[in-house]
Amino acid sequence: MKVIHGFYDELIKIENIFLAWKLFRSGKTRKKDVVHFEYNLENNLFTLHDELRTLTYRHGNYERFIINDPKKREIHKATIIDRIVHTLVAKSLEKIYEPVFIKNSYSCRVNKGIHGALNDIVISTRKSSNNYSKNFWYLKCDIKQFFANIDHRTLIDVLKKKIKDEKLLWLLNQTIGSYNKNPNKGLPLGNFTSQWLANIYLNELDYYVKHELRIKFYYRYADDFLIFNSNRKYLELYYNNIEKFLYNKLRLNFHKGKTVFSKFNRGIDFVGYRILPHYIIIRKKLRKRMIKKVNNSMMSFVKQEIGYCQHYERLNSYLGWLKHCSGYKLSNNLIHKIDQYAKIGKIY
Repeated sequence: MKVIHGFYDELIKIENIFLAWKLFRSGKTRKKDVVHFEYNLENNLFTLHDELRTLTYRHGNYERFIINDPKKREIHKATIIDRIVHTLVAKSLEKIYEPVFIKNSYSCRVNKGIHGALNDIVISTRKSSNNYSKNFWYLKCDIKQFFANIDHRTLIDVLKKKIKDEKLLWLLNQTIGSYNKNPNKGLPLGNFTSQWLANIYLNELDYYVKHELRIKFYYRYADDFLIFNSNRKYLELYYNNIEKFLYNKLRLNFHKGKTVFSKFNRGIDFVGYRILPHYIIIRKKLRKRMIKKVNNSMMSFVKQEIGYCQHYERLNSYLGWLKHCSGYKLSNNLIHKIDQYAKIGKIY
């Protein structure tokens, strides 16, 4: 594995800090804290540059809040300065690690994501079932409280395998150590860096599965993964080996209640879809959530709580999801709801 030296000094150049600000600012131009920060933009960014150059930067505290989307989650929001640093760090991690990730890891990657995972899985179900002429077994696993249980020391050791730049490791330590709900454990869900650090952490699992266990049909999105095999006994063996690896090497455990051994003809629930022979449907929970959010969005628009563009961005995002499955009926239902409001003059 190619190691990284001398990356930090290039990373913290003032033009890269301004670029990180531009990336962070996108879509947030009307937020009060962003507007307030922009009043004194140059002074703020040059001060950050000096702190990074002299290694005097210290990560600030988080603002904690709860969301229900759909289940209850605790989100930690950093200050704007820290989020600019997160953007810098995340872009550097992407540049360093994107070339070494396996093909079938999909979370937070360009040209991958949910629909990249869906497309590859559908292709593999056809291969594994000989174009849907025979059945096969699959194993689906979920890691228990993944973000909350990422071990800081283990993560730093994983990063040190590839990164030999001491200054960059110092900055990564600042980011990782900024969250201390549990001693030396966990990454905050609100951080841009958390998604990339999680991918790097589980890249150790990906390499174990692909290079040591030599499993052909393996697909991971965040902390969920799928394995296909014609024989259930092989899946049980893989499960036991992976369980030991996760505990011994990464200090993680499976969520036993979400482990599934099943056959393909019963359907595979993954990345928000239910994949069956010959067709794909949206998961029932997601369908209900989608209808509820569109209804709420329309009411918010009518009450002038959100703007026209924001409302239609939400609708179009759901229609985009439905393009990838047998969602014609639901798409028409959502569009019909918009037309109803249009006819009574509440939108146009």
